[in-house]
Amino acid sequence: MWLGRTIEDLLKHIKADTEIIIVLDGAWANPPIPQHERVNIVYLPQSIGQRAATNFACRLSKAKYIMKVDAHCAFDTGFDRKMIDAFKETGDTVTMVPTMRNLHVFDWVCSDGHRRYQGPTGPCKECGKETLRDVVWIPKKRPESNSYCFDSEPHFQYFNEYTKRPGYGGDLTETMSLQGSCFMMTREKYWELNICDESFGSWGSQGIEIACKFWLSGGRVLVNHATWYAHLFRTQGGDFSFPYPQKEKNVQAAKQKAKDLFFNNKWDKAVHPLSWLVKKFWPIPGWSEEDLQKLKKGMLHS
Repeated sequence: MWLGRTIEDLLKHIKADTEIIIVLDGAWANPPIPQHERVNIVYLPQSIGQRAATNFACRLSKAKYIMKVDAHCAFDTGFDRKMIDAFKETGDTVTMVPTMRNLHVFDWVCSDGHRRYQGPTGPCKECGKETLRDVVWIPKKRPESNSYCFDSEPHFQYFNEYTKRPGYGGDLTETMSLQGSCFMMTREKYWELNICDESFGSWGSQGIEIACKFWLSGGRVLVNHATWYAHLFRTQGGDFSFPYPQKEKNVQAAKQKAKDLFFNNKWDKAVHPLSWLVKKFWPIPGWSEEDLQKLKKGMLHS
């Protein structure tokens, strides 16, 4: 629904020689996407899933660096140039994300002027009248997210406590894990590490997959505070949630794959065990000392 606005925002704010590749996975865009020399669109009549579609787009790219973003995001002016410049400082054995903000896309407004923040459809909660969507498209300055982790299950977690530790600061900071709506790396690393392993399924555990593959192979996972993107969170349920069917068993299967591959140290490109990563960021919410000792012995999710 917000793909067109996301593309418009990208075109307005890119400053490098950036190509935008869109994969329409099983459905045409509504509204249609206007033609633009910087935008290449691929339509797949049969849905293949998010990981496979991301791989499809990456095969079409000839760029040194690739960035995957969700189809409901806004961006800082020159974010692409700022990210590329940061890689010149860090080298190419990292994956990097901008600071993440929240994207205020729309309000529901009734004929009496009552406004309700974006969420599921429904009548005005003040007067009961019909509401219409008023698009505002505002990247909110607060909150900002710069640190993420996963617990021992593993579940994704925000890790704000880490940002308060001694020594934390600067334009480039380390993060244990990622949220998953945006990430950037070299195209070479993307394929070398099999970043979107389709055996995980279409969706789920992507932030954990990417972060573990970089950290455990000897790379790093960084947040670039010199730039940002804003992401629309659809978490209120109803018709304001995932735009496609999401089977819980598939999400759990992706989690089980992450457990087996990383917690049981079965990933063949790893030079560190997962316990090394946990100790690096210790203490971590959702991890006990007992969990860590079991992890070291290969008994946490065996």
